[in-house]
This record gives sequence, C-alpha cells and structure tokens, in this order.
Amino acid sequence: MAKLVSKTYGDALFEIAAESGRIDAFCEEAEGVLAVLKENAEIYKLMNHPKIVKEEKIEIIEKIFKGQVSDELTGLLRMIVDKGHFSETESVLSYFITEVKESKNIGTAYVTTAMELSDAQKEQVVKRLIQTTKYVEFEMHYDVDAALIGGMVIRIKDRVVDSSIRTKIYDLSRELSKIQLKVGECAP
Repeated sequence: MAKLVSKTYGDALFEIAAESGRIDAFCEEAEGVLAVLKENAEIYKLMNHPKIVKEEKIEIIEKIFKGQVSDELTGLLRMIVDKGHFSETESVLSYFITEVKESKNIGTAYVTTAMELSDAQKEQVVKRLIQTTKYVEFEMHYDVDAALIGGMVIRIKDRVVDSSIRTKIYDLSRELSKIQLKVGECAP
C-alpha cells in the first residue's frame, strides 16, 4: 500500500512539474520539505495525534508551508493529509526526487568498502559506473565496513554487485560443503 501511495502522489507531482517546466524548482522544494520534516519530529506527532481533526491538520500544513513552497506542493501536502496518508509524505517526496534524478540520468550509488577509499579511487569508481550504466552522473554514498575484508559492494537501486572477499569466502565454503557431501555419499 505504501509503495502505491508514494508512486501515485509522486507521479502526479512529477507530471505537474514537467507540464509547468519547473522540475528543478519542485525538486528543490521537495528536498526542503523533506529536510523540515526530518528536523521536526513534532510535526509527525501533531499529524498523527488522534484528537486533532483533519481540518486542523490541514491548517497546520498550510501555516508551515504556504508561501514557502509552491502552491502545487502545498496542495499536494494538503491532499495527502486529507486522504490520511501523512505518514507516507517522506516516501512520496523521496519517490518524486528519485524520478527527477532518473529523468536526468543521475544515478544514486551506495558503495561499501573494507577501508576508506582515496579521492583517486573514488573517481575511478564513478568513472567505471558511468561507463557501465545508463547514467551520466552519480550521487555517491560511501561507507566503510571492515567485515568485508576487501573488495567492495555497490548498490544502485535494486541491483547489487558484491565483489567483497567476505562473500567470496562464503561462496567458496558453500561450494566446499557441497563437495564434501557428495564425497561422503559415495563412500562404501
């Protein structure tokens, strides 16, 4: 259900942004609204409080965002509250931002390595990703996980490329256990 809500509202916002030729402006506003929501947990408490009626919640949204963001985005937020989906607001805006990036062929990659990469290594990773994907630019997120032992894990959307030593050792041990089972089965 949550995915359907974020897709429905996110696609509608994208369509409005594209038709009005203001994709970049809407994207900046969506990022700003996301930042406000993440910094202010009290907004969620108010929006989810059972004793605050829907009309008051809509009023709160208008007081916070009207004049700060476009009327279209304020209207979308009002509609989300009116339909009782405020808890999905972050996923709606994140979906919209992702769609904007996709339309511009900007990928988002999450790279995890066993140790910190140098700037030159990071450049090589980006260069290789651009060569092997449809994207012309990447928003990169780097993380270090010593448990990988070596190599790296790269995630772009739902695709994962895992060339870590930890995974190779795991795969090798699985293969070896299969061989041992077969040898044991053949013994008289």
